[in-house]
Amino acid sequence: MDPEHTLHPDFFLHDLRTSETRRLTDDIPSIPDSHPVHPVWLDDRHVLANMVRHGASGLELIDTETGAVEIVDRWPARRSGFSVDRGRRYVVQSQSAFDSVGEIVVYDRETGTATAVTAHNLEVLRERPPASWERIGVRRGSLEIDTWLLLPPDLDPQKRYPVVLDVHGGPTANYGYGFMAHQQCLASHGLLVVYANPRGSSSYGRDFACQIVGDWGGEDYQDVLAALDAVLERPYADADRTGIFGISYGGYLTAWAIGHTHRFKAAVCGSPIFDLASDYGTSDVAHNGLERFAGGPPHRERDWYLAHSPSTFAHLTRTPTLIFHGEADERCPIGQSEQMFVALKKAGCEVEFLRYPGASHMFFATGHPEHRADWLARILAWFQQHLGGPV
Repeated sequence: MDPEHTLHPDFFLHDLRTSETRRLTDDIPSIPDSHPVHPVWLDDRHVLANMVRHGASGLELIDTETGAVEIVDRWPARRSGFSVDRGRRYVVQSQSAFDSVGEIVVYDRETGTATAVTAHNLEVLRERPPASWERIGVRRGSLEIDTWLLLPPDLDPQKRYPVVLDVHGGPTANYGYGFMAHQQCLASHGLLVVYANPRGSSSYGRDFACQIVGDWGGEDYQDVLAALDAVLERPYADADRTGIFGISYGGYLTAWAIGHTHRFKAAVCGSPIFDLASDYGTSDVAHNGLERFAGGPPHRERDWYLAHSPSTFAHLTRTPTLIFHGEADERCPIGQSEQMFVALKKAGCEVEFLRYPGASHMFFATGHPEHRADWLARILAWFQQHLGGPV
C-alpha cells in the first residue's frame, strides 16, 4: 500500500529550530481519541497522550528519543478532553462509559487511581437504568473480532428478545466502551444490541485497518455477521427477529447487507454510501478516500466501483427499511439516500425516508436537540413495529 495512503496514524517529532521532522512510531495499536487533544510534555523527552486501543481509552507515554510507547493505564470507558495540573500529577478528562455519561474524572498519576468528581446524571440513570453489557471475542481465522452485547436492564433469560446489529462508520472508525444514545435507547426498550470492530476498524494497528483495502463489503461484512451469529447462539436471542442499523460506512454495510440477504426483518440506514461512483464526485472527502480503497478513481477502476456498490444489488432488497439523512451532509451527500430510496421503492420494498433540514453528517450526535429526539423516537418505533419486543 502507498505509505502516503496509510489508514493508521503514527507520531512524528518536528524540530522548530531545524525544521526537521523525525518519525517516532511505526504501527502502534492505538490511535488518538476521535476528539483529539494535544499531548502533554512531561519533561524534555516524554509525552503523555490520550489514546484509544481496542475500543478503550487510556493514557500512553511516548518516548521521543526511542519512539517507545508505554501504556500508563486503560479503562473500560471512553474519555476525551485532556487537562493536567502544573505539576503534571493529575489528569482531568470527561468520561463516557456503559453506566455513566458526561462526568468528569481525575486520574492521579502517582497512585494510578481515577476518581469521578461529578455525578450530573446519576439520578436519571437510577430512574432509567442503562443497559447491562458484556464483551465477546469472536474468532474468524487468525483474527479475534471484538464484539459487545448490550442487554435490557431487566433482561429475563426465559424470554426471547429481538436483536439489532449495529455497524460503525468510517470504515476506519471504532466502537467500544462508550455510552451511545441510540444503542442505549434500543437496549433499554427491550432489544438486544450487538456491535463489533470488524477488520478495517482503527485502534488495532495498521495491518488490521488495511485489511479492508480493496475489500469493501467483503471480510468486514462477514465479521459483523459472525458477531451477530455468536449472539444468536444464546437462548434468549431470537434469530427470527433480527434487524440491522448503520450510519455512513455503517449505512454502506447496511445497504450492502439487505441487498445480499433476506435474513433481516428490518433495517435502519443512515447517511449511507450507496453508489460509490456518484459519492466519489459529490462527497467532500471521497475523491481522495475512495481512491485509497479502490486503487484509483472510477474511470480507472470502474469494475471495482460497480462490484462494491450497494446500488448494484439494491433491486434484490426485500427488507423493510427506514432511511434517514441530514440535508446539509457534505460527507455523504443526501443524494446517496435519494438514490437508495428510489431503488428500494422500485424493488417493491416497504421504505420510509427521513430528511432533517440543515442537519450535518453528525446531526444524530451533535445536531439540534429536537432532531436528535425525533430521530431516536423514529428508529425505536421502526424496530418495535417490525421486530416486536420480548416474548
